[in-house]
Amino acid sequence: MKQNASKNKMPKFNLTWLYLLIVLGLSYVLFMGTGFGGSADKDIDYTTFKAYVQKGYAKSITVNKSEQNAKILIDSGHIRDVFGKESGKVGQTPTATAGIPSTDDVQGFLEAVKYRGPIRYEISNSFFSNLLTSFLPLLLIILFWFWVFRRSSGDGGGGGGIFNVGKSKAKLFEKGDGVHVTFKDVAGQEGAKQEVQEIVEFLKNPGHYTELGGKIPKGALLVGPPGTGKTLLAKAVAGEANVPFFSMSGSDFVEMFVGVGASRVRDLFRQAKEKAPCIIFIDEIDAVGRARGRNAAFGGNDERENTLNQLLTEMDGFGTNSGVIILAATNRADILDQALLRAGRFDRQIHVDLPDLPERVAIFKVHLSPLKYDTSLDIELLARQTPGFSGADIANVCNEAALIAARYKHELVGKQDFLDAIDRIIGGLEKKTKVMTEDEKKVIALHEAGHASVSWLLQYANPLVKVTIVPRGQALGAAWYLPEERTITTKEQMLDELCSLLGGRAAEELFTGHISSGALNDLERATKSSYGMVAYLGMSDELSNLCYYNNDEYNFSKPYSEKTAERIDAEVHRIIKEQYERAKKLLTENKEKHARLAQLLVEREVIYREDVEEIFGPRPWKSRGDQLLEEQEAANRKKAEEMAQQHAMEKQKAAEAANSPQQETPPTPPTTTDSELPPIPVVPPVAEESSSTDHQDEEKQ
Repeated sequence: MKQNASKNKMPKFNLTWLYLLIVLGLSYVLFMGTGFGGSADKDIDYTTFKAYVQKGYAKSITVNKSEQNAKILIDSGHIRDVFGKESGKVGQTPTATAGIPSTDDVQGFLEAVKYRGPIRYEISNSFFSNLLTSFLPLLLIILFWFWVFRRSSGDGGGGGGIFNVGKSKAKLFEKGDGVHVTFKDVAGQEGAKQEVQEIVEFLKNPGHYTELGGKIPKGALLVGPPGTGKTLLAKAVAGEANVPFFSMSGSDFVEMFVGVGASRVRDLFRQAKEKAPCIIFIDEIDAVGRARGRNAAFGGNDERENTLNQLLTEMDGFGTNSGVIILAATNRADILDQALLRAGRFDRQIHVDLPDLPERVAIFKVHLSPLKYDTSLDIELLARQTPGFSGADIANVCNEAALIAARYKHELVGKQDFLDAIDRIIGGLEKKTKVMTEDEKKVIALHEAGHASVSWLLQYANPLVKVTIVPRGQALGAAWYLPEERTITTKEQMLDELCSLLGGRAAEELFTGHISSGALNDLERATKSSYGMVAYLGMSDELSNLCYYNNDEYNFSKPYSEKTAERIDAEVHRIIKEQYERAKKLLTENKEKHARLAQLLVEREVIYREDVEEIFGPRPWKSRGDQLLEEQEAANRKKAEEMAQQHAMEKQKAAEAANSPQQETPPTPPTTTDSELPPIPVVPPVAEESSSTDHQDEEKQ
């Protein structure tokens, strides 16, 4: 096995370098063999040749008998006379070549002028040189196209190209190939894990399910918000399953060429059938599985629709795909084609929702394992501080906390580091250097104190955590709450939240006499919330029990008339106006307490729940989180009492059993012959009955 592994790790030879060396070698032979070696060569006639020899320009002469020419190597002192250039611009061996009548004429001329320099006669075979000169350009073109073809087809060290465009881009993971994620690494999402684990168990032990007549699901669709762990679940399947695992993205099917997507789908399922049983995972399947026919106004035959048609056929068409299971993930299940979602293609839709409190605790434990953190850290407190966070958000919190601790050179990651990381992710980077005047600071303090005061005086408002006027991100100040993770939300709860949002603007108008742009985010959230109450949830008196929600993203018309739109706007305006007046009334009744809170906020810049409670007193209502905590503690106490009573009863029974008289075992009679055997006495069952009666009396006692 080690030898095979070492063989697989050896680098592959890239043929591109071989082609390059061949081209360079042929080019060298061509240019060097034809006189383009880097030095100048001048063509002259025979008369000029004689004149150069007579003037002493020749350093040496080479006579080629086969080509009938003579080549003069120009002396360095006469280069300017011959070429009109400096010696550095004509190379090391500048020459002048002339055609000759015959070798005898040249020899006679040299003898007549009494030339004393070196003379060399040579005979060259120019067939190969002429052949190379004629066919080398064509040969280079052929080699170049051959190299392009090899790279395009995926050979010769290159990737896929135009000749391989119809091949599937799926990555194949065999058993033990680099995926080390298991179901133990996936915290929370127990329901989703159970359904996915069933698919893996079916592949490992199919007989356990088929003996009852069951069939394996053909496909499972993971649906959930971003960051909830859909792809992580697929990685766990790849790490746990003992079958081949194909992984690809929905966008891998999309290409600019017509028919490429369908070709890749066919190639993917062909490979999967060869490896069956196996699993195919398609991430972000909404890139190719969007509902057909909704955008007919923007074009006719869409290439994406052709790809989807081929995918539908391969998943559950006329042919069979026994042993091929498809996993897919998306956060836009509402836009997928209904034919893709039907049973027989995706038999299961596994919802991977945002984690609740116990699941966030488990996720924190997973991401805290590689960190050096304080052992006294309250993980449940961190989970309560992060409602609505996904698994990816929690991983980011842990990483940010470690970076903050390293920034301040802490030996361990502590509680404050995690709280700062949560603030950093929710609100942005703290801007302590932002310059503000005292009046601006006071207005911001009044605004944030208005939020804190109103929310403290309302029953269903979210519990307050802290209030700050330190700029963070795009906000000049913020009131931090602990949102209630409600299963359902009532109209009264939503109205209290609206009133709390409008408390900042109401405080500005009451105590400064003017309003500012600091309430932009509050007004935006309040408008969206009230519009949702009226148009979607039917919580208005004028338009009660009506929902105008439209899921068609290509339909640009509203699902109601213009008159109804006016009524919706009027209801939204009425609700916001009522809650704004309600917030002003609460602040007017508690203006002294609000002023103390604002002044404390100006002095400290950050105040906490305890400071608000000291001014306003404890809230008469318990939050949903406190109620759940009390109910859980009561259930734990009841369970502990029941276990203590059961343990005491078992202990009492053991003590009574030890004190009760035990029946003695009669001695074994000695062995005798048949003639010596005494008559067998008949033992009445009185002792057994009395023992049973005593036991019953003990149980009654």
